[in-house]
Amino acid sequence: MSTVEWGYRSAGQRLADDVREMLREQRDYRELLYQMTRRDLMLRYKQTVMGFGWAVFMPVINTILFSVVFMRVAPIDVGVPYPVFAYTGLLAWNFFASSLRFSVTSLTANTNLVTKVYFPKEIFPISAVIVSAVDFAVGAIVLVGMMAYYRIPVTSTVLLLPFVLVVEFMFATGIALILAMANLFYRDVKYLFEVVITIGMFATSVLYPVTRFGGATGALLQLNPMTPIIDAYRAVLLRGDLPSTSFLLSAAVSTVVLFVAWLLFHRAEFQFAENV
Repeated sequence: MSTVEWGYRSAGQRLADDVREMLREQRDYRELLYQMTRRDLMLRYKQTVMGFGWAVFMPVINTILFSVVFMRVAPIDVGVPYPVFAYTGLLAWNFFASSLRFSVTSLTANTNLVTKVYFPKEIFPISAVIVSAVDFAVGAIVLVGMMAYYRIPVTSTVLLLPFVLVVEFMFATGIALILAMANLFYRDVKYLFEVVITIGMFATSVLYPVTRFGGATGALLQLNPMTPIIDAYRAVLLRGDLPSTSFLLSAAVSTVVLFVAWLLFHRAEFQFAENV
């Protein structure tokens, strides 16, 4: 066997070993993940009057504000009633943004556990994503009511909704792992994140179809992986259509991002204590 072949085989074997260890740790520490998620969920709404009502408050307020803008000031035709169009986009985007917002400081906010106890540290950002998924489920109740109010029929394409949700969950988890790790090494990441996530909402089809933009701007906006994901929600829920082919590309990107981010996180985990 040549040196090059041995090197490739060695790298492949190390990758396989890492994957097996990552999966084994998640299986062995699944109870800890449950407890962390439960703790984060309780802390988020502890001593709040509205409780889970906060999960729908901002999407509803933003839906009202942007409905005034895009129905009265600068009307646009989106093919369905604009309020339900906007709320669907905001609900999906808030799941993504909230996952990242709580994940970015998930390691630095738990320094005692990071430095003193061994367990797979990816539990922290993954827990933040799961808690945001709970908020998404609560907000979806309002979406069901809006669909009933606007008499939007439920079609068989709704069966694809879990697949769309899984793709967004994978993409959010992959980015969450990267941000949590990056913020541990460089503490100004959390400040840059707030700027990027704010701009990101307007660079995605949250409030309007990005297909309305032409030229280089339109092409650039189409590269945003979140746009096909949000469009897929609207397709299977509001229009009774199948997700576009670009959604399949986003699914592939989400899978790669999650795998690479998880692998990098796992390999850098032993350096975390030195940078807290």
